[in-house]
Amino acid sequence: MTVAQRFSRTEIIRRLRSEVDAGRPIIGAGCSSGLIARAAVAGGADLVIVYNTGRSRLAGLPTSATGNHANPTTMAMYREIANVVPDVPIVGGAEAADPTYLYDVPRLVDDYVRTGFDGVINFPTTGARNTHNPERDAVGLGVHRDYELVAAARAADTFTICYAYTEEQARGVTEAGADAIVPHVGWTTGGFVGAGASALELDAACERVQSFLEVARAVNPDVFVLSHGGPLEGADSTRYLYENTDAQGFLGASSVERLPVEAGIVETIHGFRQHRPRASRTTGTATNGEYA
Repeated sequence: MTVAQRFSRTEIIRRLRSEVDAGRPIIGAGCSSGLIARAAVAGGADLVIVYNTGRSRLAGLPTSATGNHANPTTMAMYREIANVVPDVPIVGGAEAADPTYLYDVPRLVDDYVRTGFDGVINFPTTGARNTHNPERDAVGLGVHRDYELVAAARAADTFTICYAYTEEQARGVTEAGADAIVPHVGWTTGGFVGAGASALELDAACERVQSFLEVARAVNPDVFVLSHGGPLEGADSTRYLYENTDAQGFLGASSVERLPVEAGIVETIHGFRQHRPRASRTTGTATNGEYA
């Protein structure tokens, strides 16, 4: 009987470092169903990332938190994913600004670890609602909660990978001890609900990735740096990313579980419509008592 493997922080870092040393990109895959996770692992994903927001993508909606209970939803998603992913680290998206953990972020980390997750990522905490939002900071639920999450995870020797929307956030999560950071360059383009004219151009996105990377590396030269979002949504754009930045990999969510599904199903249905059924004596159009 296959039993899902648990991964320590040290083991995850070792695995990621071996990919970098071999000249291969680190690939994190946002997965919100067992089928998508199983396919992502078959394709070579190094990390499976599970967050509440993925449920909105599976519902055909723009990426957004669903309901008011992100942490219970994410933890409830673990069993389905782990059931078909026995040998790749699974990272849970922790909502550090959850007020039910207002004075006890270490308990939040502990709940994720007890659920089975091998690490945590600061999502949906880090986002537009927590960026440059002094009102949330003032009541103890702002972006600084990400830093507390990372510090608590580090104290528990739990792997952390963190989105950053600004250079300040990149510095903050790295100073708190993040093992990997992910410069976030905006809503992913493409598909039914992707970013439109607001998206950064590819060159601008790469410049932002590199600037965040340099800020983080000034704090910790060994921090892993991936990227996510905006025009970075396919193999060609990530190739350009690697050619023009020092990023070591890519974390895809919409580009893993939304865009491929949309395109694949559309193409499949189009294919089914390319061949016409032969005329049937029972369903053909009657003309003068005869079937056409």
